[in-house]
Amino acid sequence: MHAYLFPGQGTQFPGMGKALYEKSQLARDYFNKANAILGYSITDVMFEGSAKDLKQTQFSQPAIFLHSYILTKTLGDDFKPDMVAGHSLGEITALAAVESLDFESAMILISKRASAMQKVCKNDKTGMAVVVGLYDVIVQDICKQVDGIVVPANFNALKQVVISGEKKALKEACDKLRPAAHAIIDLPVSGAFHSPFMEPIVEEFSRAIAETEFKKPKCPVYQNIAGRPCSDIEMIKKNLIDQLTHPVMWRHTILHMEEDGATEFTEIGPGNFLRGLVRHIHKNVKINGIS
Repeated sequence: MHAYLFPGQGTQFPGMGKALYEKSQLARDYFNKANAILGYSITDVMFEGSAKDLKQTQFSQPAIFLHSYILTKTLGDDFKPDMVAGHSLGEITALAAVESLDFESAMILISKRASAMQKVCKNDKTGMAVVVGLYDVIVQDICKQVDGIVVPANFNALKQVVISGEKKALKEACDKLRPAAHAIIDLPVSGAFHSPFMEPIVEEFSRAIAETEFKKPKCPVYQNIAGRPCSDIEMIKKNLIDQLTHPVMWRHTILHMEEDGATEFTEIGPGNFLRGLVRHIHKNVKINGIS
């Protein structure tokens, strides 16, 4: 069985999608539609913007979605998923890829999600960091010992946890973890995602979800909340909302996909982050990438 994976924020890079735009009329059509839907030129930001520009949540989220979605569309009939999953933002891409959302609805929903998140990121007082080399429970315990708010946000792989919170607390947690960790890496994002700092936008995003038409996906979507498959529309909506303030259970997602018969994984979108995680979780699994 073939599982397709879609990346989330942090995988953006200057010039992303430009080669795709230049070589494919189909891609150009979708990029131009996106510009019209958004009311500004996301292509200018993607093709000509700086890394600092693309780090801004309001731009990075639609840019990553576009890159991934258009790549999927260029596959045509070769895109035959048995199951899909997306990392954080990528969950909406996954839903669009399997026709639970149409392109315009997904584009609008992501724009609203990104704008809402940007509001709570604008003071630059929060952030995220990857902790490599320590078990989940150790990272969780250290986070609880720190003054201020810092929490595990992504359980990406065995001994790879992303933590999220206010910068002072984040720094204190990193300082406590650093002596035993293999590495600690700051993430190129502008806020504390999947943490209590997203609580102020839950109501706004819930309204956006309610205004969006969802259809039953053509294959199971493994959602971040528990890493389990879901095809029920109301549960899909609830899980998308809950994802804002809860951690991404990515390792559990990949393990459950394998348990349910996945023998091949393909990442579609910018970068190769998810490929690396899958190899870390299962060293001998077949994994491809389309970027």
